[in-house]
Amino acid sequence: MGDGSPRSGNWKWYICGTLLLATMLNYMDRQTLAQMSTEICQDFGLNNEHYGWLEFGFGIAFALGAVCTGLLVDRVSIRWLYPAVVVGWSAVGFATAFASDFRSLLLCRIALGFLEAGQWPCALATVQRILTRKDRTLGNGILQSGAALGAIFTPLVVLAMVTEEPGSWRGPFKAIGAVGLLWVIPWFLLIGPGDLRTGSTAEPAVEDPPHGTKATESRSWKWALVRRFLVLVVMVVTINICWHFFRAWLPKFLREYHQYDRQFVQYYTIAYYLATDAGSIAMGFLTKFLVNRGWSVFAARIVPFLGCALLTSLSVIAAQLPAGWALLGIFLVIGFGALGLFPNYYAFSQELTAKHQGKLTGTLGCINWVAMAIMQPLVGARIDETRSYADGIMAVGLAPLIGFAAAIAFWNWPRPSSTKESSR
Repeated sequence: MGDGSPRSGNWKWYICGTLLLATMLNYMDRQTLAQMSTEICQDFGLNNEHYGWLEFGFGIAFALGAVCTGLLVDRVSIRWLYPAVVVGWSAVGFATAFASDFRSLLLCRIALGFLEAGQWPCALATVQRILTRKDRTLGNGILQSGAALGAIFTPLVVLAMVTEEPGSWRGPFKAIGAVGLLWVIPWFLLIGPGDLRTGSTAEPAVEDPPHGTKATESRSWKWALVRRFLVLVVMVVTINICWHFFRAWLPKFLREYHQYDRQFVQYYTIAYYLATDAGSIAMGFLTKFLVNRGWSVFAARIVPFLGCALLTSLSVIAAQLPAGWALLGIFLVIGFGALGLFPNYYAFSQELTAKHQGKLTGTLGCINWVAMAIMQPLVGARIDETRSYADGIMAVGLAPLIGFAAAIAFWNWPRPSSTKESSR
């Protein structure tokens, strides 16, 4: 299909499926460490603060990689850039199996973070170039659901390969890294040399005022873009604080604090990420349904976002619960909401620019991952100090409500006349 021939109506959705696979591989390489954190920490003699520093190194490298890749996305062909970063992070994931101590493991995590950051500028620019505004939330939901699928398959790989034998944790890194190299095959079959041209988009964004706009309206337009960028900063940090806290710490919380055994936690993690996958896909379909029913695009995005934020706020209850089915059940609900936040955040971010989507995504990713990198060692130190996860669980679940408040207060207010169309 990559030969420039006329595209079928489903071509854009095949591309979204390929993006889903890339996201899945991205999270499998990333999540392998979290799923085997107890074994790795025991093997290398690491405590929770050490583990937090591994997340710190990954996060800072991810922040730098997001900016670098974002700049490249706006200048070079995504057709070649995207497979380059996928092959790169897959190779680093494979190399992690040969880490011999904390330092080499940290270096692998830094390299992985830098290369994995390329996923989001490439994927979001691809969605923007092939889908219209009303379809983008669904497209984003499909690609983001790959995160949950990756987190579902990773425990299965771990269960199949990791035993009580010392060092058996190295096998999953090799297997998952090797599989990632195969992703380039469907990508090049679907994407031809003339596809995804730099600066192209299925529907114009709102980066420039209409031709002939008065100077005062032009200034108002530019202020609207700055204001919306600041809203996106608040949104991206608050939703990721919730998502990445549970990504990194939930397995350790269940195993070491509530004393669930390794096999149970692996199976429960599968259920958790099935719930998150359902949240991502459901919010994409819900937004599309609401738009088709006559809702404004803004309302159809912000109402599901609020619903998901309310679900994550149930963490206040979860933090107080003892081990048992109530605790496990409420975490499934929280997971549904945690990933359900992302499709509409991505759709909001795709409203600002077509020409500079890569730089925008990279900048937001950089800000976000600096925040995540700072958070993780502090979380680890706090857990070591208090022997409790309760403070963190309560705080991160409430964070998305701050993102909602920023969007509802400032995305469309004050609204200059030339930006009205973008909020519909």
